[in-house]
Amino acid sequence: RVSLDGGDVEAVTDRDGPDRSVAVSPDGKMLAWTGYDDRVRSYQITHLYVMNSDGSERRQLLPDLDREVSRPHWSADGEGLYFAYEDQGRTRLAYVDLRGRLTDITGEMGGLALTRPYTGAQYSLGGNDTYAITRGDVLSPADIAVGRGTDEPRRLTRLNANLLDYRELGQVEEFWYPSSYDGQDIHAWVVWPPGFDPSKKYPLLLEIHGGPHAAYGPHFSVEVQLFAAAGYVVVYANPRGSSSYGDAFGGYIHHNYPSEDYDDLMSAVDAIIDRGAIDTDRLYVTGGSGGGVLTAWIVGKTDRFAAAVVAKPVINWISFALSADYAPLFSKYWFPALPWDDPMGYWERSPLSLAGEVSTPTMLLTGEEDWRTPMWESEQYYQALKLRGVETALVRVPGASHSIAARPSQLLAKVSAILEWFKRHNGESESDE
Repeated sequence: RVSLDGGDVEAVTDRDGPDRSVAVSPDGKMLAWTGYDDRVRSYQITHLYVMNSDGSERRQLLPDLDREVSRPHWSADGEGLYFAYEDQGRTRLAYVDLRGRLTDITGEMGGLALTRPYTGAQYSLGGNDTYAITRGDVLSPADIAVGRGTDEPRRLTRLNANLLDYRELGQVEEFWYPSSYDGQDIHAWVVWPPGFDPSKKYPLLLEIHGGPHAAYGPHFSVEVQLFAAAGYVVVYANPRGSSSYGDAFGGYIHHNYPSEDYDDLMSAVDAIIDRGAIDTDRLYVTGGSGGGVLTAWIVGKTDRFAAAVVAKPVINWISFALSADYAPLFSKYWFPALPWDDPMGYWERSPLSLAGEVSTPTMLLTGEEDWRTPMWESEQYYQALKLRGVETALVRVPGASHSIAARPSQLLAKVSAILEWFKRHNGESESDE
């Protein structure tokens, strides 16, 4: 803090860990913020704290809430705080008083991640316990809804009604299944093509989220709906390492990525195959960023997929850790040592180490201005597959950063490229019907 009259800057927290999202109470006497004690791990839960504005009497609220907390705002009377937290693929709005008593307000938030079904939402507060939220669902992007207290929020807008009301969308079903690795319950969703007929056989597409410490949920996704409209049964899951399921689940892949998350994802595919209606000769897989890592890892471990699209991946952890935009973070938090001290530790987790086992036709798709997972990661894999004689293609997206589908034209080009690659390898599309 610093006086309005100037002077020295005074730190009010002093621990080894990030402290952020500071909120000042209405009377100016207290501060609330989020943060954690840094344990140098790839996944760490952010908690909620309060203290007096002079830095005294610091304490953690809700120490037993094993979920990621964000965006604290004081209530108008200063007696408590509203905040958001991620829970099993959903974003919830909650209230906690200064004695630590929690009240869930609504779990209907979401809809901000238009392209893929990621968690994400915003809220704002009014007077008399009223609030506004972004509210979406599996068939509709975010609208504005308002509520008061714990009453059901009321939707005020239908911004995409003219676009979506006359289209038949794929129906989305939520399910849980046991991982073949150890029986761990894994959360997933399946999207059935419009007009789905269980007596017919359909191709299946496994779509994998990035992060890897992120989460999908029951949210609208342009990409997923386009895949379903092209005739694919689409399955997406939150394997171990995903956020919103607690510290232990998210931290399972610390210094261990990729690993048993592979088994979690294969079990998702098996769970849908076991229901029938899937042509097991037409299985496909794609994912971006962390999902690209796992897609490349998958085709090095199994030949069950007819084709794959690896989007903006890490292929070689050594080159990545020394050249990505957050290079110091990745080597410190994701690996137990620096690359030259533990080269085999990096290599054994690199999809490139499995290139000699790949036979699946694999397309790579990366933005030319992506500095998170730079183009040379995709180039290494492309060259390796070429040397192996594996059918491959490299799509370079001009002007695209890591947000490869940030523009509508890029989104459509991405989906079109993926569908065309799968169609070349016996996938079904609208034009085949």
